[in-house]
Amino acid sequence: MFDGIQRRVVSLWFPRLASDRVLRQRPIEGPFALTLKQKNANRLYCLNAAATQQGLHHGMSYADARAFCPNLQSQMAQPEQDQRFLRTLRRWATRYCPWVGLEGKDGLVMDVTGSAHLLGGETAMLADMRIRLIHAGISVGIGLADTRGAAWALAHYGEGIAPSGEALATLAPLPVAALRLNDSTSVTLQRLGLRSIGDLAGAARPPLTRRFGPDLLLRLDQALGTQPEEISPYVDPPHYAIRMTLPEPIGLLSDVMAGIERLLVQLCAKLKTQEVGARNLCITLRRVDQDQQQVDLRLARPLRDPKRILPLFERGLTEVDAGFGIDMLRLEATQVEAVPMQQISHVSDRGKNRLDDLISRLGTRIGLENIQRFLPADSHIPERSFIIAPVAYSEPASGWSSSQPRPICLFPPESIAGTGKRPPTRFRWRRMSLTTGRATGPERIAPEWWLEDDNWRSGLRDYWRVETREGRRLWLFYTPQNPGWFVQGEFA
Repeated sequence: MFDGIQRRVVSLWFPRLASDRVLRQRPIEGPFALTLKQKNANRLYCLNAAATQQGLHHGMSYADARAFCPNLQSQMAQPEQDQRFLRTLRRWATRYCPWVGLEGKDGLVMDVTGSAHLLGGETAMLADMRIRLIHAGISVGIGLADTRGAAWALAHYGEGIAPSGEALATLAPLPVAALRLNDSTSVTLQRLGLRSIGDLAGAARPPLTRRFGPDLLLRLDQALGTQPEEISPYVDPPHYAIRMTLPEPIGLLSDVMAGIERLLVQLCAKLKTQEVGARNLCITLRRVDQDQQQVDLRLARPLRDPKRILPLFERGLTEVDAGFGIDMLRLEATQVEAVPMQQISHVSDRGKNRLDDLISRLGTRIGLENIQRFLPADSHIPERSFIIAPVAYSEPASGWSSSQPRPICLFPPESIAGTGKRPPTRFRWRRMSLTTGRATGPERIAPEWWLEDDNWRSGLRDYWRVETREGRRLWLFYTPQNPGWFVQGEFA
């Protein structure tokens, strides 16, 4: 806001934002509505003008709507896409002023103080907004006033321009709902005879405060300008993408790598400024025939070092068909993670960096999820004493501890013939006849009674380490409550 200049605010309301977004891509003649499942019922979410003329309304069940309007065409709503479209409209609105924010889920608010004269005045500016939005197939309500509340009221209930300093005269005939009140408060005020903003402004304030609390009069004062209300501009999240258009097409791998190196230097500088590192990168190569090819790179650790990232692209680029040449390169970090600044240490991390780069190289061939590591888990049950996690999304742990040695290879229990509480002298396992040479044990392990596990329904287990004369070193257990012998693991 400038000194000596009255603040002016524009409110844009898009009453059919969701349906307009869909119909811009695929026009439909006749009644159309978007539906959304709410409380186990499919209800109307947003309607076009033709559906509204048929008597349909927001929140109506889809079954009732089809009964009233058999030719109704519908589609499932996508609120996330609607919000993305609203943010696109916000970027478009910055052509009129730099101070543009979101107003709920279907509107924009703009502080056009000192900007209207650049577009021929307020009337010409609003006319230009309306014409451009209508040409784009978007329904809109527009209001301009000294305050955010007054502009919102005009956009939703009046549409027009409130002269500077005449907010009360402009808003007086509008209903009390134009003050952004909830439905219950609006209905109660109408029952009390306060149907318009003028009636509310002329009523005694203490009884209203006792009955409705301070929020009612705060909304009134904000609309009239006696109480301030901020307009916070929406800030787009950082976009990590760099593009390079080439004056002459290239086709050699060395030339493409040189171009990517220049892009990486700029992208990594931006990543460093935001204290993040790239986890997934995508390079788009556009050929002179307008065909595009993409090379994706997934990293084992978030990086922002161009020298480490560049060699990892080489394998994917060797499979690219340059055709008659590549004239545009675009590098984008599609996924980033926080990498805060760290104190430089005298201890070199070269070994760890080489391991991470090796994992990234292998991951480009077999997938990062397929490179896994074992991590300790807090359980005395052998098969629950560890978990398997992808190396790229976990850190190594050193909390491995056990009072007794465990086999390096575990598998589901396999039954063998045997009687008695000591390991059998001779037994057959996996079509091999084995003879017990040395047996160490037993180690009794009790089941975790608080967890349901069908494998441990037999009760206690007595584990033995058995060295056979044939060279096999097996892990056997005996179930005393339900007598039987099993093999569950093999030592190295």
